[in-house]
Amino acid sequence: MTEATRFECRVCWHVYDPDEGDVQAQIPPGTAFSELPENWCCPRCDGAKSGFLPCPEG
Repeated sequence: MTEATRFECRVCWHVYDPDEGDVQAQIPPGTAFSELPENWCCPRCDGAKSGFLPCPEG
């Protein structure tokens, strides 16, 4: 997995894209998923970080 890997929430299918970051949580663009705080949650459904899976590349 690369640092640019996108991750998808298993609850609501929101995609965390490291190129975009998370404006709502004040996570700047360029922040890899692995660098997100452990208490970070999905901005759409509040799902836990542990509930995200890598998106298939393509």
